[in-house]
Amino acid sequence: MSVPPAPPAAAIIREDVRRALAEDFGDGDATADLLPADARATARIVCREDAVIAGIPWAEACFRALDASVRIDWRCADGERVGADATLCELAGRARTLVGGERCALNFLQTLSATATVTARYVAAVAGTRATILDTRKTLPGLRLAQKYAVRCGGGSNHRIGLFDAILIKENHIAAAGGLDAAVRAARAAHPRLLLEVEVESLQELDEALAAGVDRVMLDDFTPEMLRAAVGRAGGRVPLEVSGGVDLERVRAIAECGVDFISIGALTKHVHAIDLSMRIGALAPA
Repeated sequence: MSVPPAPPAAAIIREDVRRALAEDFGDGDATADLLPADARATARIVCREDAVIAGIPWAEACFRALDASVRIDWRCADGERVGADATLCELAGRARTLVGGERCALNFLQTLSATATVTARYVAAVAGTRATILDTRKTLPGLRLAQKYAVRCGGGSNHRIGLFDAILIKENHIAAAGGLDAAVRAARAAHPRLLLEVEVESLQELDEALAAGVDRVMLDDFTPEMLRAAVGRAGGRVPLEVSGGVDLERVRAIAECGVDFISIGALTKHVHAIDLSMRIGALAPA
């Protein structure tokens, strides 16, 4: 079993779960109230398709927020690939807890496993090249750290977390600052310790960015011919990142151009949930 990447802080996971449960429960679970208060049950969560799993800390927190004594026996770890019909975990506890936490737990697991699974496909597609697969800020509102964790579970790496931990100068910043060089100088003066990346749309802009001394250059919608030319012009002085129009059909060819990073918004934006289900066993008195 592979060792999963480190998840966000427990307090962040608990807050994600608190919001999800509050949204689902409102002032109470009217359906679970039909079950005897002291009834206990077992259940298992099953994955219906091949997938890379992510989201276990959130799923577990959903059940434990309702009843800390619930027993959960995980059969897999985040970052692990499972086959169709694999049992992810077995649970035992109060029946109301199991049915009440089911949907929120599955929502986290199916969404984050979707990101991990798609990321793993892109990582496999570029295996043997120098390219690293990156995510973007195109994440579900309020779940950025969760989705970026899922990217790591799939073998990818994270771009900046938000607007605070790195600088990415794009065309609007350049226009507002009065030019690329002026934007770079302003960024260095204001935030000298942050990674400074500039997005360029032509080889001429690439030359300007290299001359300005940036830390990384993002090549936006470059053709394969332009990518190869860019790699030659950069000559290894700074890492080059490709963005825009990347899909599984093209990613290998892009990587073989010699770029260092490929950022893909679809990892977190075009989420197709993994098919999961929870099946509960017969009720039993406490």
